[in-house]
Amino acid sequence: MIKKSILLCFLLTSIGLMTACAERRYEVPGPPPPPRAGMMGYAPGPGFVWCDGYWDLRGGRWFWVNGRWEPRGHGYKFYRGRWRY
Repeated sequence: MIKKSILLCFLLTSIGLMTACAERRYEVPGPPPPPRAGMMGYAPGPGFVWCDGYWDLRGGRWFWVNGRWEPRGHGYKFYRGRWRY
């Protein structure tokens, strides 16, 4: 009985690990449109950097995210769609 329980536990764990490591594929409607042009304006204060706008895929459609002024931090950070310093 214990051997069957151990075997069943091992089998279920193996299946769980295989599905967790499975390759994920996403269907997209095609490449994003060209970037939009916009006005940057002036930085709201010292230490701010401009982060360009970008196309983001939401619900199977491309959605434009406007550029914005961000305070400069330390190190690299991931913003949806890109890495920034």
